[in-house]
Amino acid sequence: MYSKNLVFIACCAGLAFFGVTMLALGPVLSHLGEGANALPATLSMGIIAGTIVFGPVVDKFGYKGLLIAGSAMALLGVQGLANLTAMPLLHISMLMLGIGGGILNGETNALVAEIYDDKTRGGRLSLLGAFYCIGALLWTLLNYFIKDNFTLPLNCISVIMAVFIVFFITIPFPKPKPYVNVSLPKMLGLLKYPSLILFAVLLFFQSGFEGITGNFTVRFLENAHGTATDAATLSLTWFTIGMLAGRLPLGCLMKKLGDNTTLYIYLCVALAGVMLLYFAPALVWIYAATALIGFGVGATYPVVFNYLGGAFKELSGTVFSIAIFIALWGQFTFNKVIGVLFDREQFSYFPIALAFAVVMMLIILPVAKGRIKN
Repeated sequence: MYSKNLVFIACCAGLAFFGVTMLALGPVLSHLGEGANALPATLSMGIIAGTIVFGPVVDKFGYKGLLIAGSAMALLGVQGLANLTAMPLLHISMLMLGIGGGILNGETNALVAEIYDDKTRGGRLSLLGAFYCIGALLWTLLNYFIKDNFTLPLNCISVIMAVFIVFFITIPFPKPKPYVNVSLPKMLGLLKYPSLILFAVLLFFQSGFEGITGNFTVRFLENAHGTATDAATLSLTWFTIGMLAGRLPLGCLMKKLGDNTTLYIYLCVALAGVMLLYFAPALVWIYAATALIGFGVGATYPVVFNYLGGAFKELSGTVFSIAIFIALWGQFTFNKVIGVLFDREQFSYFPIALAFAVVMMLIILPVAKGRIKN
């Protein structure tokens, strides 16, 4: 018999590792030499691959083995980033880190959605999402305070990951679902639901937004605003602090205001932050803008996962896998487009891409919510 509290702690640790994965390249990209702008796209491809794997596997075979495997792959990817210099080997490391991160992201959210009921699921998913921010915040702070030696923060993160892998090995997890519930026709049949596809498309833009924010904000500030590297790196910390501040009260707000109203408010805050980032006259306003952006995008994943976890309980792992798979093509697409634009020194398109993503989410949300009621 498993303990919900211990399993939830394991999920929080796993999603914190994913927080590191998403921002892994942001503080170190400028140190990696020619060709490094292509690494975020490789990371995105790895995350997509991990997302494809996790859903059907956990629905058939359970969560424990894949959580350990995903964490180990992420650990190897972090160590590759710390110790390898050849660009082909760095691409392999980013692929491994992405696969591990994709597994951790999807599996932890699906597991929490499965073990909690309708009354507590939204609050637990919100709290889980806060640990994504804690992992990202720890990573950016380590890079801010340990200057001119990006390998040391990577090694510090590796030690923490190794300790938690041992913890994962020692605790019991929920048993796999009955085999009869996990047939291929049932999995493919999920694709007929417009609500699932629409929410996945909404997450496509959310994931693209988060991907380019983590990977390209520092370079945008350095080149468009003339911000020093250390100061630009600190903006990622304010982004993460804003997301953490947004996610901590999210469960209460969802109960009081409803999921839709809460998400509308948060996305409007994100759009205001993007506008401020574009016109920011000084460093303090840049930090305020990134904090607002982080706060504003902090609600999307918990709210959408709460909708999907309640509507598709029988195959929650596969549903989350489908949704995140489609979503992470957004991360790949946005990373690829912004990487090409930055190679051409067209930095002004960065905030435009962010604003476009938020507007698309605002348009899709009411349509998706209307479909899920049916």
